[in-house]
Amino acid sequence: MKPAIAMKGRVWGLACAIVFASTPPTTQAQEHVADAPNLTFTFTKAHAPGALITVPSTINNNGVEVGTYEDKNGAFHGYILKGKHLTNLDDPNGTNTSPQSIPFNSENKVVGYYLNSSGTSVGFLYDATTKQYTDILGPEGATYSSAEGINDQGWIDGFYTDSGGVTHGFLLQDNKYKTLDPPGAVTTYAYGINNAGDVALTWVRSTFVFEGSVYIYKSKKYETINVPGAGHAGSEASFINNQGDITFWWFDSSGLVHGALCTMCESKGRKYYKFDYPKAVQTVANGINDRKAFAGSYAGKNGNLLGYTATFK
Repeated sequence: MKPAIAMKGRVWGLACAIVFASTPPTTQAQEHVADAPNLTFTFTKAHAPGALITVPSTINNNGVEVGTYEDKNGAFHGYILKGKHLTNLDDPNGTNTSPQSIPFNSENKVVGYYLNSSGTSVGFLYDATTKQYTDILGPEGATYSSAEGINDQGWIDGFYTDSGGVTHGFLLQDNKYKTLDPPGAVTTYAYGINNAGDVALTWVRSTFVFEGSVYIYKSKKYETINVPGAGHAGSEASFINNQGDITFWWFDSSGLVHGALCTMCESKGRKYYKFDYPKAVQTVANGINDRKAFAGSYAGKNGNLLGYTATFK
């Protein structure tokens, strides 16, 4: 059994095996909640050249994609995919390098995490110009970290675990860490960040319900935003773009995961759209750009984890 590629930094076990997947013709699906007009999602399986399987984390405004892939020998690598040109990302300090984000309008910086010799997650920043990796360790005393988002200004967000075993979100700006925890959170994960400094957060209540929020940089306040109709486990905010569109995944009443998109989610005119990759049992949406495209992962009936990119209109 091969290890699963995480759909996001905190998800390690949705699938327990990865199998070969070829790239099929593009497919389409539509679904909407009652207060929103129809929106068409067009899905394409992700495929890095020479890979057995590809799981993208995000796609930026230039169509550059980052994520993780399995090579023909069964080894896992991080990657940058620009057109047909594939660049491997393998942090020299560990294994299982997993890029999570790149800036909206550049591919010169990549953030993510790798596993050190103890199997602990460590956040990293990769500079494509210098080919250098820098650890993003979190605030002093952190025992675990993951860098999840980076904007065009180079601000980085992610999460870390403190010495007491509690996980918090963070914003790293000008070499200074700010801890992000919405009121009532016992666990917080910070994911995508846009150019305004607004951060998509997922947090957990003491009742083990997942909540989605946005940390609004200008006001330094948190706004809770959840997918309507989610089951008792709640919903999770994944990434945010510069229009305030947010990708989500939400749990149904059976505990299965589905994707959702909230357009203009930071305004009173927000609209929600629920979707699944065609014939998938579970679907998540990850990094979203400003040109109506995002990346994600899905699992079929056999539990195998696969990746996709999608557009919407």
